[in-house]
Amino acid sequence: MTGFGVEVRDLTARYGTTTALDAVSFTLRPGVITGLLGRNGSGKTTALSILAAFRRRTSGTVLVDGEDPWENERVLAGTCLVRESGDVANDQKLKETLEFLGDRRPLFSRELADTLMDRFELDPLSRPDRLSRGKRSAFGVVVGLASRTPLTLLDEVHLGMDAPSRYAFYDALLADWVEHPRTIVLSSHLIGEIERLLEDVVVLDRGTVLTMSDAETLRSGGITVTGPAEAVEAFVAGRDVVARQRLGRTAQATLVGTRADDASRARQTGLELGPVALQDLFVHLTDRPAGATTEESR
Repeated sequence: MTGFGVEVRDLTARYGTTTALDAVSFTLRPGVITGLLGRNGSGKTTALSILAAFRRRTSGTVLVDGEDPWENERVLAGTCLVRESGDVANDQKLKETLEFLGDRRPLFSRELADTLMDRFELDPLSRPDRLSRGKRSAFGVVVGLASRTPLTLLDEVHLGMDAPSRYAFYDALLADWVEHPRTIVLSSHLIGEIERLLEDVVVLDRGTVLTMSDAETLRSGGITVTGPAEAVEAFVAGRDVVARQRLGRTAQATLVGTRADDASRARQTGLELGPVALQDLFVHLTDRPAGATTEESR
């Protein structure tokens, strides 16, 4: 099993007078970890809820493993959506929830679940309504990873966790995905933390797709320039600078867009060129005035 592929075409979702998704189109490659990135209110949760058949779409086409997921028993059995709240019954002990999932999820790994329960110091006899926000989030991670579904959707599931727990989650996700490849969608705005996990990226903003690309191609759309502050400022003059840092006489600037002579100019002036962080590109892509169109902001 390498995971379910997903194809979304012209997907629109409305709630009353609010349009959460406006003719959105994107694909998710099977067996790949994709970052679904966007600010709060961008439409991430709505998109994932429709993929998991938690919500109906207003219009458009959604295919999961080649089929419409709505009321599709086969596709739903192979899809797991976990949100930060954990989406588990509050009146059941954690061990009872794991037993329930073990009986109904054919690929569920009780061994992995037990390992993660220990790692996150979760008491199997506790109930979700008696856990802290961080522990509830950690249990959501246990459910999402141990289910090993062909399509695993993790919607900001790690936000309630402290930094050490989040990094333990990232390590566990990557290690288990390497051993058991499947399609994983990781929704987040903590991009600096998760970018090492991502092979593909979809960026949503105000219900539209700003960009869809593999992460390396997206990163190659810009460069960081590091060196003496005056030389850096001369190098970036007139360029599209999206981030700056300075420590004493040393400065670093992040540019969107590259030029053919960048490498030679950098060598001549003693500057170092490096890759651009997805976080900086994300801020650049989504930083536009209210009321501006996507095209106007580019």
